[in-house]
Amino acid sequence: MRLLVLGTGGMANTHAEHFSAIPGVELVGAVDVDPARAMAFAERHGIARTFADLQQALAWGEFDAATNVTPDRVHHPTTLALLAAGKHVLCEKPLAESFAKADEMADAAERSGLVTMVNLTYRNVAPLQKARELVLSGTIGLVRHIEASYLQSWLVSRAWGDWTTESQWLWRLSTRHGSNGVLGDVGIHILDFAAYGSGSEVEAIYARMKAFDKAPGNRIGEYELDANDSFAMTAEFSNGALGVIHASRWATGHLNELRLRMHGDRGALEVIHTPEGSSLRGCIGEDVENARWREIDAGQVPTNYERFVAAVREGRPVEPGFRHAADLQKVLDLAIEAETARRELAV
Repeated sequence: MRLLVLGTGGMANTHAEHFSAIPGVELVGAVDVDPARAMAFAERHGIARTFADLQQALAWGEFDAATNVTPDRVHHPTTLALLAAGKHVLCEKPLAESFAKADEMADAAERSGLVTMVNLTYRNVAPLQKARELVLSGTIGLVRHIEASYLQSWLVSRAWGDWTTESQWLWRLSTRHGSNGVLGDVGIHILDFAAYGSGSEVEAIYARMKAFDKAPGNRIGEYELDANDSFAMTAEFSNGALGVIHASRWATGHLNELRLRMHGDRGALEVIHTPEGSSLRGCIGEDVENARWREIDAGQVPTNYERFVAAVREGRPVEPGFRHAADLQKVLDLAIEAETARRELAV
């Protein structure tokens, strides 16, 4: 499979490294509006061709699929162009900045018959896959309560770089630069973590969000720092469970932690994922009586990159697909509406 890398920022390196490790995948081109960045990226990953825009790459056309690692607001026009050209697409999350655009992309994907997938990276977490399997098998009975959190600390730590000087972080804090804040950036991850892990869907939500003061006048250069930094959401799931979902970039002491707790009438499960690794533990069966938790071996699962390549080779659909990502975006859009209306909204 000949692969084009669209966008050569920080996350593109992760894509390139994963795809390069898959036998039979060749990285044949890189696209970026910054020629110097594209050249440096191509040299690092042994890519022969670079392009200043997608139209140049499409005019060349010598690729089968593309991985779209552009900023959020660029996903919509570039992905539609790729599909129109008959190219399979792995798109970074979120699919688009709004449900209307994401829905249009899902419609186009379904009409195309091409392989389309959204890189909800935490589907790669084996404990999440195992937890879902246990929930669906009835191991913990009827799920009654769900807790999910995504905690980051890059606004109070320089472990990921200096956000006050680097554009790759500053745009995430500015609505004018296409960001929906932490809700749009990682909200889709934790929603998917909770819904996929519990084998359920979100049916109704109430949400609050807040942008905190971060600089004089909440502005750094061209970036107005008005996008939300934290959100808290209550959710009702289709399986009848009540859920609490929250995320923040001000979570001091947590570099990048996802946590999911699911409490059923016959047991409970907890998934934790951090940069250091993942874990799954359960309180099941007789252990429910004395609240004893035990580690559960989750094994290993293929990555999204591996599953995308396999789907292209076999010509079959793969999840998480564009329609699923559009449905998640609908929940995120409603969260913003719920914050404004100060009331619960049905999905």
